[in-house]
Amino acid sequence: MQEGEAMDRVIAAISTAVAPAGIGVVRISGDRAIEVAGRIFRPASKKRALEDAPGYTAMYGWVFDADGDIDECVALVFRAPHSYTGEDVVELSCHGGPYLLQRTLRAAFSAGAVPAQPGEFTKRAFVNGKIDLTGAEAVMDLITANSRLAAKSALAVREGALYRKMETVLDELTTAAANLSAYVDFPDDDIPELESGALDKTLKKAEETLNNLLDKFDAGKVVREGIDTVIVGRPNVGKSTLMNLLAGHERSIVTPVAGTTRDIVEETVRLGDIILRLADTAGLRKTDDSVESIGVGRAESRLERAALVIAVFDGSEPLTEDDCELAEKSSRQTSIAVINKKDKGIIINTEYIKNKFKHTVLMSAETGEGLEELEKALGEITGVAALSDNEPILSTERQRLCVVRSLECIKEARQAIRESITLDAVGVCIDGAIDALLELTGERATETVVDRIFERFCVGK
Repeated sequence: MQEGEAMDRVIAAISTAVAPAGIGVVRISGDRAIEVAGRIFRPASKKRALEDAPGYTAMYGWVFDADGDIDECVALVFRAPHSYTGEDVVELSCHGGPYLLQRTLRAAFSAGAVPAQPGEFTKRAFVNGKIDLTGAEAVMDLITANSRLAAKSALAVREGALYRKMETVLDELTTAAANLSAYVDFPDDDIPELESGALDKTLKKAEETLNNLLDKFDAGKVVREGIDTVIVGRPNVGKSTLMNLLAGHERSIVTPVAGTTRDIVEETVRLGDIILRLADTAGLRKTDDSVESIGVGRAESRLERAALVIAVFDGSEPLTEDDCELAEKSSRQTSIAVINKKDKGIIINTEYIKNKFKHTVLMSAETGEGLEELEKALGEITGVAALSDNEPILSTERQRLCVVRSLECIKEARQAIRESITLDAVGVCIDGAIDALLELTGERATETVVDRIFERFCVGK
């Protein structure tokens, strides 16, 4: 089916979770959406008809099918172009029982609607110019946000913050490309001579803006998706107690017996704006116990592939050979040292640990003292602390690759200017940078790219 034919259809889907709830919504969108909804909705007031309702109107009544009334309902009417999709939209809000919602949806199909595809409502919003492609991707980030910063960042992009930043860069690059093209194509006309220094300054400014976005990509990913984190240390230093503190409940078994934790215990936790995909591991030590040695082997394997290491040391005891070996291994990775059992008095050689690790926190996992310092250190080490509210962040690998391609073209253009290569070559590089950013915003994205983005969405969004 061609894009135009698909857009002519009236689509319908359940837009809320299909589970028992107070309210559930069936969304209908398309040129004849109000007509279709009017066939299955009966207003409580006989003086009013859904088809005559202006935009932003709520009408109380009943939704029905051929077998009779389904449920009492509130119909919300949105008229094009002032709706989510840019088309006429009706949202039928009923009680959120799965049976009621499915029956209401089938009634909409009988009235002339067809099932919406995954992400089709948001895709129509994109096609109708209601949002750019980055804004569409931000809708999914909003739905899956697990922290305040993740939600704020996604909302900023949804409202066009990233698009506006790209628009500023594009305006500068497009102006430079136009001036360059005019100078090259019409050398005999009365066109001011190009100043290579001014052109390079424009390109440098664009490069700095794009580099800033790239620099914060990994931190933004931590906010959205979390970071694979492993808690390691020798037996009985308080790893499981720390795991339970971060999880907010008893996730790992804690006993005075060394080697209690033998397998990997996993939990996803939120500490401030940081999502940690935590793994509590067996204590790292040499052992003759065959079962414990399997756990130690798994812990060492997990340590090697973790994106973030929390190395735990018992501050109430002197450094051991196992401690020093752990410090050597974990300090080669992105890591933070936790000197635990602060409440029992610190006698460990803290200077040795601080020399090995860029970030060290003294705390008591038993009492929770030092948890704020741990959160602050994790924010610094992951880059999350450098992110500000409402700051547009690249949220997908597609966006990152578009910026990388644009940056490469800008760098090539600046190199061509420095080496006095022909202005034609400089212009080609700038055009490449522009194309990459237009693909980012969706203005030159292929249909395949667009389809791939919306396939990630659930039906009803």
